[in-house]
Amino acid sequence: MRFLYSFRQLLCAGVLLLFSSGLISTSARADPLPSWQDGPTKQAIVGFVDKVTKKGSPDFVPPSERIATIDNDGTLWSEQPAYFQLFYAIDRVKELAPQHPEWKTQEPFASILKGDMKGALAGGEKGLLEIVAATHGNITTEEFNKSVKRWLKTAKHPTKKQPYTTLVFQPMLELLDYLRANDFKTFIVSGGGIDFVRVFSEEVYGIPPEQVVGSSLKARYEVRDGKPVLVKLPDIYLIDDKEGKPVGIHQIIGRKPIFVAGNSDGDYQMLEWATAGDGPRFGMIVHHTDAEREWAYDRDSPIGKLNKALDDASEKGWTLVDMKNDWKVVFPSDKQ
Repeated sequence: MRFLYSFRQLLCAGVLLLFSSGLISTSARADPLPSWQDGPTKQAIVGFVDKVTKKGSPDFVPPSERIATIDNDGTLWSEQPAYFQLFYAIDRVKELAPQHPEWKTQEPFASILKGDMKGALAGGEKGLLEIVAATHGNITTEEFNKSVKRWLKTAKHPTKKQPYTTLVFQPMLELLDYLRANDFKTFIVSGGGIDFVRVFSEEVYGIPPEQVVGSSLKARYEVRDGKPVLVKLPDIYLIDDKEGKPVGIHQIIGRKPIFVAGNSDGDYQMLEWATAGDGPRFGMIVHHTDAEREWAYDRDSPIGKLNKALDDASEKGWTLVDMKNDWKVVFPSDKQ
């Protein structure tokens, strides 16, 4: 028995020595991306992170320059059958309707109050901006944050029948953790509202509000009842989509990212701009191919259309993530 005890001690000491000497890597102990299928996509991600973090490598990138920008809708959580923020806005229209009797005949509000989603969206971008201005403006930032928090606690997705914050992608949560474990600073760069995403980004993604870039309304400083407040105005400040994404990154982050991920043509310019920089760059597109576990859509979808970016991905060197084949699970609730 004494011999066995000594043998075990020697064995443990030997294993510790191998780990400390680098002969056995820490990656061999635990897979940092367990919800990703082993294959070219996962290898591309890990290979990129390895080469930019290995000291002495010609592709080494200092931690201060390891910036990752990742889209939210369709990249970190689902976006069908409509953007989740739109569902919030629709519920907000119904909540505010008693104060606006004119909405009964005024579009797009009349269609919303009738439950006619198709009619509500018929006005296109102009109609959406009207909805956002009416439901997000003329309210203090604190009042808006409380409203969104209250909604997220009670609202359920119309078809999945789950809270919206449970419809996040487990593989992407792992990717965020993996990047941060390798000294990347992770930012959300979303076409959605900056204040909306900031309400839940830290709790759900581990991304603090100051690392969220998004579309935003103008704001004004006021003193109300002796208390200083910021009031959201019904006027657009930045549309953080398409050409607006690189602009938002420049204005708020001030560094060009070396890792960028999106899922639609709305992310094209961000991918193009970031991966055209000097040094090692990684562009990634989440392709929704799983109709059984989530949704399958790309070129013809009115939400999250992926057309030009899908055509150009190979030429640009962007990695396509096939949701059906590259992900073992989609949502955290899918984990065994």
